Amino acid sequence: MNKQLKDDLESIERLLESVKKQGLDYLNQLTERPTSTKFIVEPTITLNNIGVGGFNALQQFNAKFEPIIIGSAGPRYLGFVTGGATPASIVGDWLTTIYDQNTQSTKGQGDISAIIEIETIKLLLDLFNLPSDFIGGFVTGATMSNYTCLAVARQWFGKYYGQDFAKEGISKKINILSAVPHSSAIKSLSMLGIGSNNFTKVTTELGNRESIDISDLEAKIKLLNGAPFILITSGGTVNTVDFDDFKAISKLKEKHDFWWHIDSAFGAFAVCSPTHKHLMEGWENADSITIDCHKWLNVPYENAVFLVKEQHKILQTETFQNTNAPYLGNPLDNFSYLNFLPENSRRLKALPVWFSLVAYGKKGYQEIVENSIAMANLLGQFIENSNQFELLAPVRLNNVCFTLQGEENQKHVSDFLIKLNDTEKVFMTPTVYNGKKGIRASFVNWRTTKTDIEIITSEMNKIASSR
Repeated sequence: MNKQLKDDLESIERLLESVKKQGLDYLNQLTERPTSTKFIVEPTITLNNIGVGGFNALQQFNAKFEPIIIGSAGPRYLGFVTGGATPASIVGDWLTTIYDQNTQSTKGQGDISAIIEIETIKLLLDLFNLPSDFIGGFVTGATMSNYTCLAVARQWFGKYYGQDFAKEGISKKINILSAVPHSSAIKSLSMLGIGSNNFTKVTTELGNRESIDISDLEAKIKLLNGAPFILITSGGTVNTVDFDDFKAISKLKEKHDFWWHIDSAFGAFAVCSPTHKHLMEGWENADSITIDCHKWLNVPYENAVFLVKEQHKILQTETFQNTNAPYLGNPLDNFSYLNFLPENSRRLKALPVWFSLVAYGKKGYQEIVENSIAMANLLGQFIENSNQFELLAPVRLNNVCFTLQGEENQKHVSDFLIKLNDTEKVFMTPTVYNGKKGIRASFVNWRTTKTDIEIITSEMNKIASSR
């Protein structure tokens, strides 16, 4: 055995104890950790011939990188709808690494990780009060979830014309309708060969809305003269967390033949709140749904789930099956995640979700969601009462979309945001809404408190007053 490997194996307890202590120090100081950094580190371009061993590698990491790791899992990191990681999800993630399983089949010889994944999907369906006729799996994020769902939709569209697009390629223009699709859905259309420009834009409702205008949707459907289409809808848009009218779309689905996909990466969690669950009424009638777990579920990054109606299981297998790998068995005879979603090799992504769901239950997630909504409303109220800022849209759920007051200050928005992020006490992201430069703050982290809002608003006032 290699000497460095042998030494590390013999010292594994001490090595992991060092990492545990370092991890605890980070978590205990996360609230004070900078939310951004300007430091640039020159990359090492040569590799040590014999290696330095685990302890020395940790030492080098701590000297070079650790001091500039930001607190993106902390309570005042409000960019990109980034959640934190609950204690239980960290336990699940650590065990995922230790067990090092590849999620594959639920039958025959092999590990049981797929069984854990199926159970976790069922727990998620229960959390979201969705019917049991949805099946699903875990992927890296909303992009791959949207990709997976829309790939099955693409196969459905081909079968409508008696064609197998997965085997034969796309031979017909695929009709796609959407109003405010997320960039990851558009990216998925590109990766699927459909084309990122190949969708018909439906107008949005009047009155500062991002939701589909149902009348215009019906008009666009009529123009298709009965042809099938894919409808991409929003369960929470990224700027203002607006929701399409799922009850009205459910009624349209009774009259027209289309695949209904809901991108509800973080907005799905509205159903955990008794006062906001109405926003998702009717979503159970969709054919496929995207949900991110590393957002409002608050598990470590690279974790999302896709849900597809079980009636489309064969279409999904046709889309992702390994057709030239006899050692994997017949994909149509034995359910296997290898033939059910894009990646053949996947770590046990379900385990952090399983741990967090079991640890905190429905009540725990209700409180996480409602706390985030309350924090967003606190910031929204501060902006409404301010002479320096203005809301670009109402605070509908957990995002606050705002700008500087006055048209003359549009040119200062970017500079203000740079200065705000440079405080290293809060991080927000830029956006454009209704033609105006704006700023977006997203609340999904379970750690965020009123004290954090006070710190954030204090910094905002300081910078705005100094201009």
